[in-house]
Amino acid sequence: MGKTYQIIEYGSFVRGKSIKGYTYLPNDIFDTLEEFILSNKNRDVEALEFMNISVKRGIGKIITAKNYVGIIEIKDGITIEILPKIYSQKDVTEAKIKKLVMDMLKTLRKSPYKSLQVANVSVDKMNIFEIFIRMFINEVLLIVKKGLKSNYETIESNERVFKGKMKFTQQIRYNYAHKEQCYVEYDEFKARHEKDKVAKKPLSEHKGDCFVGIDAGSTTSKLVVIDRDGTLLYSAYQGNGGKPLDSIIEMLKKLYSVMPKEAIIRYSGVTGYGEKLIQTALNVDLNEIETIAHYTAAKKFEPKVTSIVDIGGQDMKYIKLKNNTIDNIMLNEACSSGCGSFIETFAKSLNLNIEEFVKEALEAQNPVDLGSRCTVFMNSKIKQAQKEGYSVGDISAGLSYSVIKNAIQKVMKVRDTNTLGDHIVVQGGTFYNDAVLRAFELIVGKNVIRPDISGLMGAYGVALLAKEQYEANLDMEYSSTILKSNELDDLKINTSHVRCNGCENHCLLTINKFSNGSRYVSGNRCEKGAGNITQNTNLPNLVKYKYERIFNYTPLSEEEATRGTIGIPRVLNMYEDYPFWFTFLTNLGFRVIISESSNRSTYEKGIESMPSESVCFPAKLSHGHIISLINSGIKTIFYPCIPYSRKEYKKADNHYNCPIVISYSEVLKNNVEELKNPEIKFINSFLPFEKKNLVKKILELDEFKEYKFTKAELNEAVDKAEAEYQKCKKDIRDKGAETVRYIEENNLKGIVLAGRPYHIDPEINHGIDTLITSLGLCVLTEDSVSDKTEAKRPLRVVDQWVYHARLYAAADFVGKHDCLELVQLNSFGCGVDAVTTDQVEEILSSFDKMYTLIKIDEVNNLGAVRIRIRSLLASMKKREQEKKQVKSDGDYGVKKKIFTKEMRKDYTILIPQMAPIHFELLEAAVRASGYHVELLRKCTQKTVETGLKYVNNDACYPSILVTGQMIEALQSGKYDLNKTALIMSQTGGGCRATNYIGFIRKALKDAGFENVPVISFNIVGMEKMPGFKLTIPLVERLLKMVVYGDLLQKMLTKNRAYEVNKGETQKLFDTWLEKCKKLLGKSNSKEFKQSIYDIVNDFEKIELDTSVKKPKVGIVGEVLIKYHPFGNNYVADILEKEGAEVILPDFMGFAKFMCTHKITFNTLLNTNKTSSKIMKTAIKLIDLLEKDVKIALANSKKGYLQPCDIWHLEDKVKNVLSIGNQTGEGWFLTAEMIEYIENDIPNIICVQPFACLPNHVVGKGVIKTIRSLYPEANISPVDYDPGASEANQTNRIKLLMTVAKDNLKAKENAKKLIEKENSTDAKKEEIKINN
Repeated sequence: MGKTYQIIEYGSFVRGKSIKGYTYLPNDIFDTLEEFILSNKNRDVEALEFMNISVKRGIGKIITAKNYVGIIEIKDGITIEILPKIYSQKDVTEAKIKKLVMDMLKTLRKSPYKSLQVANVSVDKMNIFEIFIRMFINEVLLIVKKGLKSNYETIESNERVFKGKMKFTQQIRYNYAHKEQCYVEYDEFKARHEKDKVAKKPLSEHKGDCFVGIDAGSTTSKLVVIDRDGTLLYSAYQGNGGKPLDSIIEMLKKLYSVMPKEAIIRYSGVTGYGEKLIQTALNVDLNEIETIAHYTAAKKFEPKVTSIVDIGGQDMKYIKLKNNTIDNIMLNEACSSGCGSFIETFAKSLNLNIEEFVKEALEAQNPVDLGSRCTVFMNSKIKQAQKEGYSVGDISAGLSYSVIKNAIQKVMKVRDTNTLGDHIVVQGGTFYNDAVLRAFELIVGKNVIRPDISGLMGAYGVALLAKEQYEANLDMEYSSTILKSNELDDLKINTSHVRCNGCENHCLLTINKFSNGSRYVSGNRCEKGAGNITQNTNLPNLVKYKYERIFNYTPLSEEEATRGTIGIPRVLNMYEDYPFWFTFLTNLGFRVIISESSNRSTYEKGIESMPSESVCFPAKLSHGHIISLINSGIKTIFYPCIPYSRKEYKKADNHYNCPIVISYSEVLKNNVEELKNPEIKFINSFLPFEKKNLVKKILELDEFKEYKFTKAELNEAVDKAEAEYQKCKKDIRDKGAETVRYIEENNLKGIVLAGRPYHIDPEINHGIDTLITSLGLCVLTEDSVSDKTEAKRPLRVVDQWVYHARLYAAADFVGKHDCLELVQLNSFGCGVDAVTTDQVEEILSSFDKMYTLIKIDEVNNLGAVRIRIRSLLASMKKREQEKKQVKSDGDYGVKKKIFTKEMRKDYTILIPQMAPIHFELLEAAVRASGYHVELLRKCTQKTVETGLKYVNNDACYPSILVTGQMIEALQSGKYDLNKTALIMSQTGGGCRATNYIGFIRKALKDAGFENVPVISFNIVGMEKMPGFKLTIPLVERLLKMVVYGDLLQKMLTKNRAYEVNKGETQKLFDTWLEKCKKLLGKSNSKEFKQSIYDIVNDFEKIELDTSVKKPKVGIVGEVLIKYHPFGNNYVADILEKEGAEVILPDFMGFAKFMCTHKITFNTLLNTNKTSSKIMKTAIKLIDLLEKDVKIALANSKKGYLQPCDIWHLEDKVKNVLSIGNQTGEGWFLTAEMIEYIENDIPNIICVQPFACLPNHVVGKGVIKTIRSLYPEANISPVDYDPGASEANQTNRIKLLMTVAKDNLKAKENAKKLIEKENSTDAKKEEIKINN
């Protein structure tokens, strides 16, 4: 760029001489500028006239700047820079003027830039053009960091080609300076939706028959009146403030006040949450489940409807149609994120009505990505967006987008929008919001039908049903029984509350008595509360039967109990194993006391001791059960950790319990204060659950020594316990067979209420079983039918958990029986069910069965459950009416694509990024072994969006990231899909990480890439692939790769924190990374060893400034999250900016921990001696490989943390929890925290995916105990998730750093004080000696 000449707006240039008040311009430059202005005079660019030429007496020609600020570039690169005028001229500098330009840009409503911080731009050294370029680059960097937004505003109304209709007002407003663009699209969208209108006519003109439809919704009440043709005569829509009956009465009175005498209400109908209350109180003729009402209304607008999406105030519904019949109905679960009420609440918080809020959204330029998670996360993201400068419109548009993403990904669970069909009807009050409607169309890529009565569809549908019922009754003289105006005036309601003692639920009932003689009871979980003792009372209920069968045992008297009293909490696996342990301990002479039946009080007792809010409700309840036992005087509590249950299917992949069931007693031990009382003995040993090894372990363990058991009595007790355990299981299975026969013989229907053993607890399932029987259905449990068939294997998922293997068998059994349906219970926060729910649905779908999932937590919401069950009933009836001749055969087995030896020659294997340093080297190591591999290095927000689209949204964040990377790569067009394979690690343990391959296979199927093979990278013999072998040379390279990665990671983080010459460490790191890649390809042992010393020596030469003490912060946690910068939102960078020295754990430590699995289980459970010996040898070889690393680091003066001694860590951790905690990062995560603290790294960030199962135990679950053992420990757990708030994460990190800095300062002051005292003492001693 040539020379730059500056001028202030309204200032003037003069030619060839310096004059006060004017800016001098050389003759040739002045002439060139004059020529530029004159040449543009007649080009119809009046709006772009920046400068004016005139003549001033005594001065000559002058060129004056007008009211524009910016850059004009003329010939030869000469630049004229026009700066803003500042009225206050005091201390004005060029930098201050340019800062003003940036401040002006910030006020622009349509400014595309969000990164306008002056600190980011060296304004004093740049012209305005360069400032614009720098700002653009900053914005690009910001977008790249966040990930390119996938928002509906990318298809804006401003188009470069004309289409649809021109919107002249907007065209003038937005395109005055951009005449090449046309404002068109929104108008076409609006016009299209104007067509979807119901026929209407005024009620005042109507004579004859009419029909009333009422929708008593969760937050609003709706009422319509139609005629015999379905023409809408009258409608009303209003908020009900939580009082639907009062609202409906008010609406009916208004209706009656305007209804002509000639209009006759022939029939009335009601639907919605309050349907039974309204029907009872107001004598409404017909009630119908709301899903059927919505379906009926949708068919009126689109007879060929294929999908119905309804988003209301607090709920979402998705009705899938197949062959003109309801095929599936899905409703939102415990969370109502992003429903209409949330949008309305947020609009009100900004003092905007919903119309203004929508208008802002439609005009937004940069919709913010708010994710698709729960409202809590969304609220945090909104606050973060406001801080980042996003406009109200951007946030409103982002909310619209999030509502739809939430509906599609979490409720509808649609991976391929083509499955929605071409005839989609959207309804519900939320779809009155044009921004939400347009977002839906753009995301699904289809035009949809939104009726103009979108928010009235439930009422309209039930009015149509009322009309149909009236016509079907063939009584044309019939008039509706709905209360008339005078009867509404006379209606009196008496409300009372009472606790029901009809069954073990003890429900709190609300009893409404009406003056018309009717009564409505709510709050009841079964028919007894409502006083409806009908034949349904005696219908078989296996949930109730099983609960009584499991716990109905009589303990020994105190006199008979020779070894005293022992308590067992009524929790988790005890709903399966209690018959065994009761019988075992009773036969050993113990009086066995089970804790109280679960109730709300039980939960509340334990709230203070719960370390994790996101663990499942059954686990939370266990805190209260322990306290309940202690409060009842129990001094000894038995709650063992049981890693394995019994393997029930030979072809199942394993027989683990889930991580929470295995180890939650460890959480109780570390967090329930009452258990720390020395008078309380808490036995929570890791025990094998089979005879031979159980007896052996009990004889070995110290906690049982005081009882002086003999081997003979233990053997006898185990035999009796096993016999009772098997008898109990047989009784349940026999009862299941008996119930199925009863159903078939009596032409009834049954529901298999499938879940985990603890879901039979009435407090956990909220009485869903009795609700089902009250609807005339028999109830079975998954284990009462799972023995009668076996799922077809191999399944898509890894069949690793026993309880879940039963779910698959139960689904298969239900699929083969027309009289049965399955409802799966899922506890909120159960990560394992991210695996099981999709697999159960796949099995049922293969039999053309409807899948119903009910997510439950500590909140009782039986209203939503009732809708689901009744929707299922309606679907069953409809399917029965239209019975198909050809039944689906249940072909759900998976034919896995095998990676063959031939494929090795020319296939590219894609590796997901999980740890940037180590995986760069991994790519080189695998390539050197003859495989064509490619590391997927980039991870963006688009990667997350792709993962969320194709992975169950309850899956953990790492699975979403790795799957997103893979699908994104395959969709990129970069790879030959017929010559590409994927590879993913599998541990084979009890964590759901073993099932990442299952997630990937489902994603491949849904995305249309079923022909792409997935290679399992494991050392436990899972999923063998002929084309990929772990040979000795490859294993050697992999181990060397980890050694290099760990060493380079130490060098980078230590030296970067203190380097004098900024960037020197990174440069040397990059050099050595490339050298290590080459060494992995070709190096002998001698060269490998020498390279270790060379690395340390080279980094030793980097000059450090350690004069300023920095807090040391260690990062621990889930393996991907702690290493992947994108996965942890760049936590290391944040910490370094906050002034910390960051320490990342060695990857080799995790490898050693993995080797201890077989050793530990052999030690604790006597499983496999041979495997144990092999793994001990492996650890010795790893230690040998790290020997030179330890020597090199010891010789360094920079204080690097040495590689871990796994046996030392194992010994240290035993004071906190058992080494039996093997799932996920297991006890090793806890040990890493202890190792850090003992090496003067007391500040620790514990990173984990939101609701990570193992981390409930070994992460959050141990922090309290670690702090008690190490008072200096400063630990902050931070959750990561696609919807987690970055602001919340940053605040936690900053809080930790504040404490860390304060502690370091206090430590330094204490050190100085000690040194001063020592110095004073030394001087006194010297004086004493001299005297």
